[in-house]
Amino acid sequence: MSVVTRFAPSPTGFLHIGGARTALFNWLFSQHHALHGDGGTFLLRIEDTDRKRSTQDAVDAIFDGLRWLGLTWDGDAISQFGRIEQHRAAVERLLDDGRAYRCYCTPEELGAMRKEARTAGRKRMYDGRWRDRDPADAPSGVAPAVRLKAPEDGETVIEDLVQGEVRVANAELDDMILLRSDGTPTYMLAVVVDDHDMGVTHVIRGDDHLTNAFRQTQLFQALNWDTPAFAHISLIHGPDGAKMSKRHGALGVDVYRDQGFLPEAVCNYLLRLGWSHRDDEIISMEQAIEWFNLDSVGKSPARFDFDKLTALNGHYLRESGPERLMDLISPSLSEYLGYNPSEIAVQRLIHGLPGLRERAKTLSELIENSLFYAAERPISISDKARKLIDDDGRRRLESVKDGFAALDDWTEEALEACVREFSERADIKMGKVAQPIRAAITGTTVSPSIFEVLAVLGREESLGRIADVINFE
Repeated sequence: MSVVTRFAPSPTGFLHIGGARTALFNWLFSQHHALHGDGGTFLLRIEDTDRKRSTQDAVDAIFDGLRWLGLTWDGDAISQFGRIEQHRAAVERLLDDGRAYRCYCTPEELGAMRKEARTAGRKRMYDGRWRDRDPADAPSGVAPAVRLKAPEDGETVIEDLVQGEVRVANAELDDMILLRSDGTPTYMLAVVVDDHDMGVTHVIRGDDHLTNAFRQTQLFQALNWDTPAFAHISLIHGPDGAKMSKRHGALGVDVYRDQGFLPEAVCNYLLRLGWSHRDDEIISMEQAIEWFNLDSVGKSPARFDFDKLTALNGHYLRESGPERLMDLISPSLSEYLGYNPSEIAVQRLIHGLPGLRERAKTLSELIENSLFYAAERPISISDKARKLIDDDGRRRLESVKDGFAALDDWTEEALEACVREFSERADIKMGKVAQPIRAAITGTTVSPSIFEVLAVLGREESLGRIADVINFE
C-alpha cells in the first residue's frame, strides 16, 4: 500500500513547535516508506474554514516554517475553505441514504438540553428529538442544521498505531452536526471528506484529537469509505510536566530561527521528543528517514528542555562549514556592525569561524563573538578590555609589536614563541602580555587563542590594531 500522510494546520497564527513536530513525524513516515519502495506522499492542507481567524500572514508563516525545516510537501497546498462544495455533496449523500437528518432545534432548545444533560450527568448533550421526526413538523422560517445519524448501540473501536486499542460506547456520542444552519461545514465533516478525497492512509496527529477520531470514524463508516489508520502522538509538555506554554518555549518556529538555531538541530530535537532509536541522540535526517516508524513513538508526554536543544544546536554549529555559517550570519552581521563588511573582512571572518564555532551554541552567539574579525579599524574597545591597556599594558604592546614586526613567518607557532620569549626576558607571566594583546586586537576580554586570532587577522591588520591602541589618546 502506498502511504499518504498529511499535515493540516489552522492558519490562525505561527507554526508552533508542537505543530512542527507533527509535520516532521508525518513527513518522516512518508519518506521512510518511499525510501523502502512502498510509496510515500506528504500532503499539506490548510484548514482555513474559520474565516474570521484565518489570515494570509499565518498561511505564509506556515509555508515559511516548513520550508526552513526542510519539510517539503508534494503537490500544491490544499485550502479546506475552497472545498466547501465537496463537503456539502457528502452531506447530501448521507441525507439520501438516511444516514443524516435535518435538525430544527433553536439555540434556546439546545441550551436547555445541555443544561439538563449536565444535571443528569449524561455525556450525550443532544437528545435526538429530530432524529426520526417527520420533516413535515418542521417550523416555518427556521434554517436547519444537518446531523449525522450516529449508531446508538455498541462501541466505536480504533486500533491506534501509537495508543493501541481505544474504544468508546456509542451511547456517549451525540449525533454531531455536519452542516450548520447557515450551510457551512463543521470541522469534523471537512476533515473526513478531505482526508478521503486526498487519499490519506495515515492520520498522525496530537492525542488531543483522539476523541475526534471516534466521531470521524463513525462518519467514514456512514459514507462507506475506508477509514485511515490513526496514530495519536503525545503532546509536548514543559520541563515541569505542565502543559507546554510560552514560558517553556512554545513559540513559533520563526522565533527559533531568529534566535540562531539551525533547522537540522530543531528537527533532530523534535524527533527525539516522543520517538527514540536505541540510545542515539544525534540523528541526521537521512538516518531519521531510514529508521523512523510509529512503533518507536512513546505514549507518555515528551518534556521540552531548552538547554538540551541549545546544546544540540551547538553540535550542529561545530559540524557546519565556514562558508555555510558565513551565509547564515551575513544578514545579521551587517545589522550588528551598522555597515556592510569589506570583502577582506569577510574573508578574515571565514578563516576565523572554525575557531569561533567551537564556543558558540547559537548563530546569535556566533555573530556576537565574531564581530571583531569583521570590524573596521579603529575597532571599538569595551570598557572591560580598556582596563587591560593601562600604562604597563601599552609598554608591553609596544615591545611585543616590534617583535611581531620582525617575524619572518606569521604563524600561530611563531607568534606564540615571540610572546613567550618576551615574557621570559621581561620576567613576567605570559598572561600579562597576552591580555593586552587580546584587548587590542579584539576589543574584548574573551576570544579564541590570541595566536589563532593574530594569524587569522594577518600581519598588517594585527599590527595596525595594536598601533591604534598604543597611539590612543
